Amino acid sequence: MVTTTSHDSNLTPIEQAKKLAAFACAEKHVHNGCRLGVGSGSTVKYLVEYLKNAYTSGKLTNIVCIPTSFLTKQWLINAGLPTSDLDSYPELDVCIDGADEVDAQYTCIKGGGGCLAQEKIVQNASKHFYVIADHLKDSQKLGDRYNFIPIEVLPFAAQPLLRSIPAKFGGTAQLRDAVKKCGPIVTDNGNFIIDWSFEKNVENRNWQDVQIKLANTPGIVETGLFIGVTDAVFFAYPDGSVKELVNTARKSST
Repeated sequence: MVTTTSHDSNLTPIEQAKKLAAFACAEKHVHNGCRLGVGSGSTVKYLVEYLKNAYTSGKLTNIVCIPTSFLTKQWLINAGLPTSDLDSYPELDVCIDGADEVDAQYTCIKGGGGCLAQEKIVQNASKHFYVIADHLKDSQKLGDRYNFIPIEVLPFAAQPLLRSIPAKFGGTAQLRDAVKKCGPIVTDNGNFIIDWSFEKNVENRNWQDVQIKLANTPGIVETGLFIGVTDAVFFAYPDGSVKELVNTARKSST
């Protein structure tokens, strides 16, 4: 259990918890000279805040940040942080990102913000992957707290996939609508997002098998399932505590 005394009275308890998780993870795993994959989403805002403070104060030096989305890139640039891409840095030391849900086997659902494909590419280029989240993302099995798996698809394939995914895997599927725009959400890659609401009463579902079958389906770019890649998760609580859960299976294999 990591305890921090940092507190921002302007934040709600949940936002404060997100900030605590981001700060605790970065404090432990971001080092001088770090080539860092920076994830997407609301919790990552606080990671960028930590990096900005540490970099401008001289606490962190010679770092480079690789964003997983257009919005994260703008946050990093606005913070004055050294920012690059995978063309220049194809191998990264660490990737830190949020998650929509993390189960007891450290399998994550990601993609609620629509950035899942680029997030997975950056994670795959990194030696270590750490998740930062508030305690509401902690579950025993996928589906306890989050209702669907985001799937990035080619627009040309969207309608057939809306039918074939439920037919093969059960549940229901729908095209994710954009906010403040008519029509579906469009990812940074110019693709659509299908949200697959999977059946929750399936015992001993093999998520690796599901991932492989979905990934091999023509038209599917990537899924929001992150399996067997998480080194540790930092869950934060409104009381100011941060619990780091280390994936010992992952640690022993690396």
